[in-house]
Amino acid sequence: MSSDYFGFPADGPHQPSRRRFVQGLAIGGAVAGLGLWPRQSWSQTSPGNTNVLTGTQFDLVIGETPMNFTGRTRPAVTVNGSLPAPILRWREGTTVNLRVSNALPANSIHGHMTSIHWHGILLPASMDGVPGMSFDGIHRGDAYQYRFDVRQGGTYWYHSHSAFQEQAGLYGALIIDPLEPEPFSYDRDYVVLLSDWTDLAPDALFSRLKKMSDHDNLGKRTVGDFMRDAQKNGLAATIEDRKMWGEMRMTPTDLSDVNANTYTYLMNGTTALGNWTGLFRSGEKVRLRFINGSAMTYFDVRIPGLKMTVVAADGQYVHPVTVDEFRIAVAETFDVIVEPSGQDAFAIFAQDMGRTGYVSGTLAVREGLRAPVPSIDARVILTMDDMGHGGMGAGHDMATMGKEPAVPSTQAGAHDMSKMGAQGTGAMTGMDHGAGGMQTHPASETANPLVDMQTMAPAPKLDDPGIGLRDNGRKVLNYAMLKSAFADPDGRDPSRTVELHLTGHMEKFAWSFNGIKFASAEPLRLNYGERMRIVLVNDTMMTHPIHLHGMWSDVEDEHGNFHVRKHTVDMPPGAKRSYRVRADALGRWAYHCHLLYHMEAGMMREVRVEE
Repeated sequence: MSSDYFGFPADGPHQPSRRRFVQGLAIGGAVAGLGLWPRQSWSQTSPGNTNVLTGTQFDLVIGETPMNFTGRTRPAVTVNGSLPAPILRWREGTTVNLRVSNALPANSIHGHMTSIHWHGILLPASMDGVPGMSFDGIHRGDAYQYRFDVRQGGTYWYHSHSAFQEQAGLYGALIIDPLEPEPFSYDRDYVVLLSDWTDLAPDALFSRLKKMSDHDNLGKRTVGDFMRDAQKNGLAATIEDRKMWGEMRMTPTDLSDVNANTYTYLMNGTTALGNWTGLFRSGEKVRLRFINGSAMTYFDVRIPGLKMTVVAADGQYVHPVTVDEFRIAVAETFDVIVEPSGQDAFAIFAQDMGRTGYVSGTLAVREGLRAPVPSIDARVILTMDDMGHGGMGAGHDMATMGKEPAVPSTQAGAHDMSKMGAQGTGAMTGMDHGAGGMQTHPASETANPLVDMQTMAPAPKLDDPGIGLRDNGRKVLNYAMLKSAFADPDGRDPSRTVELHLTGHMEKFAWSFNGIKFASAEPLRLNYGERMRIVLVNDTMMTHPIHLHGMWSDVEDEHGNFHVRKHTVDMPPGAKRSYRVRADALGRWAYHCHLLYHMEAGMMREVRVEE
């Protein structure tokens, strides 16, 4: 194999002087050897770390750079010519100033306006970077000065909140050194930023999803599958199963809207052939900061031969838990500690949830080594239980779902449960079901052409590792294992509870809260200083990562106790999860599914915190 496949150092963080692209590999703006620094020198830039920017003053230029990950050159949206964008290293307790300039060309397919959102960062609303909500956006030829105090530590990321620029490459890691010593030690520190790339223009991909939402679902069940299922489960049960899915006009193999049939998966801006490599010496503790910066892809991550000890989730410390594998939702971050020894190389393996593709890298004692890459796991079949329809026997008419009397809705479809005696109960006990033992739904879902299904028996599912990860012979992380290393930072019981349903129509590729698209929805209004509870019910067959800007989401356990602090809450199909929010940030904030095309299709709300 040509040595071209293993990459070369870039000429610098801006446009390379010559392209070094081969099939399946692009260094692009990324630096070969990204992340190869011991802990003590992390904050120092050096020839091998030109993609790390540190300090309090930053100049970030958003433009277009040609990239080639598949053999076809396409224009990516980059920061300082780099994909991913440079790693930004801040310190808690400082004030950062970031001048962001828009240098997109006049003929850019990615639009004329841009923005940067600092994901998971506590800051004034005017600094949050959501055009049309917190500011006007950054027009071509203009610049915007972000300035705010850094009030937290940990692993975060940043990305565009304009059109589909995040899909096109505008995302980067954000590392904040905490004021207080961390409760764990390590010798080396690497960012592992996972993402998805498409050669299609992102708006063309969105248009295709609207016309053919199942374009990438090439694994639909066949006659052969029917015969095998009939032999295993009986003919009547198999016919009933197919009937139920048919009446919902859905397929149990449709786990993700876009997969490796369209996407090329990247690790730190390179493909599996590029073999991103992090170096170690035997016996060292290595910190890996996993960030899912993809537009639409959930990844299942493992390092065969190594245990991973999870020490932080979404930038916040958790009680250490050691696992073999974890699922990372879009926009989540997990920090893990590994102790590689006994062999010279270990594969970092991240397969997509739909089992259509993967990206891999290597931990090694020297450059150029590879470890065996495992095979992709078998594709997954959804069940009615996954969909929150467990226990629905033969004869249940799926077409009648959502026709039961719905409770009145307030705030444009949000249930305000404050008068229902739910305070302090966690919204999981005594609120789970309406009349007849079934989950009730907002009136705005009833006979709604944008809602194709409703869950009847949702559950928190905190101890469920997820579809495709159950009983796979490996110890897999779940939310029940993620316990914050600190007590509830607020301590108050919520004064009211608002319930929101995640809704959609698969064929129409329509996504919303409570069947109401963003363009038609009234803001969700919070009172400044209040402690309130949000209950999410996933009425769809898709998994959704839900992100509230500007405030923490303190996930509760099944009994309503504070469990784990997150900025992005994963919502599997048929799940019902609750979390507390302290409305301590005045202004207008975005609240949305972090699957980019779901947000663009309508699964978004505005949250207003008012005095």
